[in-house]
Amino acid sequence: MNPTTLHTAEIEALEARLGLRIAARLSELDVPADVSERLRFARTQALARRRVAWTETPPVRLSTGGAAVLGLGGAAPHRGGLPRWVAALGGLLPLLALLVGLALIEDWHMERQIRMAAEMDATLLTDDLPPTAYADPGFLEFLKTPRE
Repeated sequence: MNPTTLHTAEIEALEARLGLRIAARLSELDVPADVSERLRFARTQALARRRVAWTETPPVRLSTGGAAVLGLGGAAPHRGGLPRWVAALGGLLPLLALLVGLALIEDWHMERQIRMAAEMDATLLTDDLPPTAYADPGFLEFLKTPRE
């Protein structure tokens, strides 16, 4: 069964059946009085939290694409919801932030490569050896031989 095809009434019925099954299993157990009292207290706390969650839960609306949109509830500006362009802009902002971040990373990487190349050039030009010595194959062999 696909969760997106379930209606709210069906979900509530499934939750109620699950709750009844769990309650029946717990009722079958022979538990001491103190454990029973702790379970009763935990159950009342859970029910109180559930009542608060029911009152604070934003409305759920399925868009035409089948995606659930929380808290927009119609998206008409005169009904207190957000205008559609604000909701669309909210979807594009993370993409824009990602693109700006990638551009900044590319710029930082390019600047780092340029700085490393400039440092290498400065080292080669200020060295005692002429730059042509580094291109000589004999010099490369001289560097590879172990020194005594």
